[in-house]
Amino acid sequence: MKKAVVFDNSGTLIERYRVVKDVLNGNIFTDINSLDIIDAADSLALVVLQFNTNKLLNLNPDILISDVIKEYKIDFDISFSTRQVSKAEVKEILDGESSTTISDITDGFDILREKIPYMELCNGSALIVDMDLGQVAYTITSAGKFFPKVFETIETLKSRGIEIFIASGDRKGAINRLANMLDIPEDNAYGTVSTRGKCEIVSILKEGGYKVMMVGDGLNDILAFKEADVSVLTIEQQEEVSPKMMDKTDYVIEDIIEVTMIDF
Repeated sequence: MKKAVVFDNSGTLIERYRVVKDVLNGNIFTDINSLDIIDAADSLALVVLQFNTNKLLNLNPDILISDVIKEYKIDFDISFSTRQVSKAEVKEILDGESSTTISDITDGFDILREKIPYMELCNGSALIVDMDLGQVAYTITSAGKFFPKVFETIETLKSRGIEIFIASGDRKGAINRLANMLDIPEDNAYGTVSTRGKCEIVSILKEGGYKVMMVGDGLNDILAFKEADVSVLTIEQQEEVSPKMMDKTDYVIEDIIEVTMIDF
């Protein structure tokens, strides 16, 4: 039987560093999980902007994010929400948003550079939109670096004839670059995939005759965990894990290389 391993990215392949800004009061956090913020409410949606965040440094920091999105025709996708949210609903809010500025994203840059000097890998930004209030509640700026044994893990799996896929909520350009670095076909790399989208990827692979292992670390992997033949929760990121995930996983690992030790 053909076998496939589907990896989440952030927190699974990439050690993630994240800065979250509460736009309403200006507070900045580095130790909270954006998915947990959304899971604790019923009106929030994680909106990933499809552009390289570094480009914002060339613009006036006081310009509204809504104006930048319109002027540069920046696309976006909804990565995670606890209720059904349409792109049209989000677009209507972003088109009229009048408080969130470029600086609400770039304020986190200096903090990230202390951890990752060049912020080269999976650099991106996102907004958490409050659908009930009709405004941006939080901005997120993130960057990352590979966990130490990622390349070894991928090569070992490939040597066994196992096909590798990436399904991530991160922006599409960053995921394509990641696939190239890992020598994975871009056709096997899916960026800005929603929770349901990850599940659909696993389902399609199974329908295509694959036995599928799903490897992830967060709530946006939970439906894919349920659908996969084998689910693996990695805690290498060393962040608090939702009990919901612990209940839905077959294996818990502390180092990504442990994936190669699971027979499926």
